[in-house]
Formats: sequence, structure tokens, C-alpha cells
Amino acid sequence: MKIIDLIKQSIKPILSFEIIPPNVGESIDPIFNVVDNLIDFSPKFINVTKHANEIEYVEENGEIIKIIKKKRPGTVGVSASIKHRYDIEVVPHLICTGFNKYQIEDILIDLNYLRIENIFVVRGDKKRYTWKETDEYEHATQLVEQVTNMNKGIYTCPTKEHNPTNFCIGVAGYPEKHFESPNLEKDLDYLKLKVDIGAEFIITQMFFDIEYYKNFVNKVRELGIEVPIIPGIKPLGSKKTLYNIPKTFHVNIPKTIVEEFEDAKSFQDEYIIGVRHGIKLIEQLLELRVPGIHLFTMGKGKIVKDILSAFKGIF
Repeated sequence: MKIIDLIKQSIKPILSFEIIPPNVGESIDPIFNVVDNLIDFSPKFINVTKHANEIEYVEENGEIIKIIKKKRPGTVGVSASIKHRYDIEVVPHLICTGFNKYQIEDILIDLNYLRIENIFVVRGDKKRYTWKETDEYEHATQLVEQVTNMNKGIYTCPTKEHNPTNFCIGVAGYPEKHFESPNLEKDLDYLKLKVDIGAEFIITQMFFDIEYYKNFVNKVRELGIEVPIIPGIKPLGSKKTLYNIPKTFHVNIPKTIVEEFEDAKSFQDEYIIGVRHGIKLIEQLLELRVPGIHLFTMGKGKIVKDILSAFKGIF
């Protein structure tokens, strides 16, 4: 079922998770363990992230050579495995970085054959060591347009048959703006363009102050964007996580939360503080009658489970 239909048909906020595929050579079993630990909370869908190819230099026969390596492949395989193992909707990520339109079309065809109806479109991180494919898209809007065209039966390769796909497209929203955007207003213009082209729901980047979400939703609605906006939540389980998150995701963490973690006397204290703040943020969001709650698990289910234990029967 499409995510937009799940939202429309549910009388309660829907719950969803995001997981990361395993590293090359690792088993999928830890992913199943995370889902097993959370499945009793009745999630309606699970996002599976996608990672770009990276450039790595290795020594071979006394020479340094450049190889193209994907650290975490398997987005399509993990998505299919979860869908058929748990009978739950999956939303694989689709990225621009490291892929051209023909490669993207191949991925979309595979997803369509697997009866996966939902995808989440993001540009992907652009790092100096990330492989850049010839003619890859620069903006997520271009990728949304390609998926929308395939839904109309328009393919990049000439075909005799023009069977349309049926994907529901989700896109990312940034309550504190994307770090590369000059301002929030410009960022919102791009978001509106993605929705105008065909995106049907938004999942936000993580945030740690309810005011960021409220302000974001107000500005989005002022622009005439009416699609559901699902808040994304990242639990803080330790002081280390507290300091690492802003480096990677370019978000602010309120001074009061930082001070509480700084005053913690043990790792257990840090964990308890993280659980408490996760519960508080979800409570505030539920008061706003959000369409759902999306939790970034980062492959760890325990803190997510401890937070959700405070909301039995809500989802």
C-alpha cells in the first residue's frame, strides 16, 4: 500500500522506522534483530537508506590503485527481505549521488518487479571521496521528475511497451534548512518544486526542538504545500552521540539538553536522559496531531523500544 494511503486511512498517527543496510560482507541478521525488537509496536513502514559509491585507494602489487567501492550495498535486497519477511511496507531510498539516469531506471524497474510501491528520493551526500557518475543528477528535483515520468510510462530508454510504474514518492524536509542552502526560504522553494513535480509526502530531517518543526510546518503550509509532513526523530543515547550528530547532520541541539548530558555521572545516566527527551519530543508532536512519527534507528533498536514503551496503544 502507498504511504499516502496508509496515512489517509489511519485514524491514529502512523509509526515508522529507518534502518541502514549492513556493511559489505556482513549478515542481514542484525537488521532482522532490530526489526524483531520493534515489530510489536506495529510500524506501518520501514525506510531503508542507500549509500553512494566511494573512492578508495589500495595497494596492489606494489602500486596504489583507485577502486570504486560501495560500503553499504543491498538497499533493494534488504527492502525486499523485510517486506516479505514481515509483510510490511518498505520505502527504499533512491539517491542522485553516484548514479546516472539509466542506472536509476534499472533500480526502479527492479523495485517495480518486487511490487515495492514507495520510494524516498534524496540527493545523497556529496563528499570529496564519493564517486561521481557521468551525467548524474545535481538535484533531487530531477530524480523526482524521472520517477514521475516512469509513473506516466515515460522511460529513458526507448521502449515498445510503455507500462507505467506506480510509485508513491517521499522527499526530505529540513526544519533548520539544508546546510548547503543559503537560507530556509530558498530551501522551501526547492521543496515546493519537488511536491509540484510529484512528491506525495515529506519526512523531516531530525530536530531536537519542537519549535523548529512548528515553524517549518507553518512556512511549508504558507507556500501552499499540503502533503503530509512526518517528523523524523533521532534518539540521543549518549553524550558521544550528542556531539557527533551536529557534525554529520548539521542540526542544533538545545542548550538545556546539552547541559543535562554534561551533568550525567555515568553512561546509564546519559541513556536515561536520552530516553526521557525522546519521550518528551514525541509527546509534544502528538499534541500537534502529526500524521506519524518516524524514528531513525541507525541500526540500534533498544533505545527506540524503550522510548516507544511509553506510548503503548498510541500507534
